[in-house]
Amino acid sequence: MSFTTACMYLSLSGVHCSSKMTVWWLALILLCYILNYVDSTPSHVPWNKYNSSFRLTKSTRTRVQQLLNRYKEQHLGNKNFEDRNRQLKDLPLLSTDFDSWLKLEDWERLHAAFWDMQAYWNMLEWKRKQLEREGKEQRVARTTLPQSIKHVQLDLRDLMSQVSSQMSYMKSSWVKPTSPTVRTALNPEPTSKTVWDSRVDGYIILRDLDLYLTKLARDFLLLASKTRL
Repeated sequence: MSFTTACMYLSLSGVHCSSKMTVWWLALILLCYILNYVDSTPSHVPWNKYNSSFRLTKSTRTRVQQLLNRYKEQHLGNKNFEDRNRQLKDLPLLSTDFDSWLKLEDWERLHAAFWDMQAYWNMLEWKRKQLEREGKEQRVARTTLPQSIKHVQLDLRDLMSQVSSQMSYMKSSWVKPTSPTVRTALNPEPTSKTVWDSRVDGYIILRDLDLYLTKLARDFLLLASKTRL
């Protein structure tokens, strides 16, 4: 795939190659350019399946970014709040060796994506229930954040269903889990946390999910590029 072809593909996805393009989209185009030098094997999954997942990932990421901004403003009191040092041990690792990432088999890539999204779904479920419980206990004004989190969860569920379908194309033995694996613990971290720490946890979940969806979009773009029409 040439650089020009990459731009044409992104244009069809609603992205235009221009000097004002965000770093995220520049990274995607760079990936397409690099793929010109990578030997690829044809995928058994139709191109339009990956394209659909790519589009849904984009829209989900936009929803997450909007939710993150609201969360920072309403729960942290600062819409410009940033903390890149704190981590949650139950979230998937975001760092990836580029060479190893390129060499992943399609099945391995999709399998990892499915369970990574499951992990984020679980963490969002925990945070959503926590916010609902706090609202009832403190009798604070009704907030729409839990409902917004639910919408993100539904998007992730749709993405997981698409990935599961793509996996079924490759291995008929793959059986999608009947329902999300909900955490048994009400709090994934030590209970000694302060109220502030608990609020920051929600920020970390949304912050990392935003970054993860960028990585997931690259996965779908790579998979689509390997599919021969």
